[in-house]
Amino acid sequence: MDLTATLQRIAEQVRPHLAEGKVAGYIPALARVDPSKFGIAVVTVDGEVATAGDALVPFSIQSISKVFTLTLALGELGNDLWKRIGREPSGSSFNSIVQLEREHGIPRNPFINAGAIVVTDVLLEGRPPESVINEILGFLQRLADDPTVSIDDEVARSEAETGHRNFSLAHFLAAFGQLKNPVESALAVYFHQCALSMTCVQLARAGLFLSAGGRDPLTGLEVVLPERARRINALMLTCGHYDASGDVAFRIGLPGKSGVGGGILAIVPRKAAIAVWSPGLNANGNSHAGTIALELLAAEMGWSVF
Repeated sequence: MDLTATLQRIAEQVRPHLAEGKVAGYIPALARVDPSKFGIAVVTVDGEVATAGDALVPFSIQSISKVFTLTLALGELGNDLWKRIGREPSGSSFNSIVQLEREHGIPRNPFINAGAIVVTDVLLEGRPPESVINEILGFLQRLADDPTVSIDDEVARSEAETGHRNFSLAHFLAAFGQLKNPVESALAVYFHQCALSMTCVQLARAGLFLSAGGRDPLTGLEVVLPERARRINALMLTCGHYDASGDVAFRIGLPGKSGVGGGILAIVPRKAAIAVWSPGLNANGNSHAGTIALELLAAEMGWSVF
């Protein structure tokens, strides 16, 4: 099957849906993004790259970055990380303060905002924020095999200026003794990781190690052990789309992680990594057209973990 032709056909099918979502207006730098943009890229474990639409246009990956910071934190702490963060779907908004208080400061999983802030706290241990930000950026550049992956400073500033709920979550975590570093340091790292700017091609390439048991199939670099890659994929399937994770698993059947910048990274074990971008979001904060595109692609290719 011609993968490029398939992606181009899907891009045409989803075009009428681009106007149905709404961009993340609560982050000023994201509110200005053109909602008519749509890109999709597939990178296979054999090195084939197929694209359609705006697959070479950089966008803010936002919460997709949590997959990569989780990977780094597991390298630091191993299974001890799960003493500080749960592994269950939240069933609540990704920035819920009520749930965090009710559960005594233990975030439900590493992909909601509170969990990701704890992950950044783990990475900060004994180091200044600038060092950790550079480590995360360098990690993504290596995984994407592309030194042009960058951080959008305007988006980072925009997040810091408007991220009042994230400051609240971090202070709640600190009040429960869940942060070992200053709130300002943890959030400096968090806002910058969310401001990572990548294209669909770069993002799919960066996620390819999760399609191949933790090893980059194109360079041979072992990023994580196979069992850890399986666990990251499991968390992506059950928690990667906020409180719509069950519905996405039902409709698509692939591990994935979304971001409010409109991007989604999806993993096809032993076959490929997919990145799709469409800035218009649905009510759950996931890309509306992007989710439709993934559902069409998974059905057409027969890609599912089930």
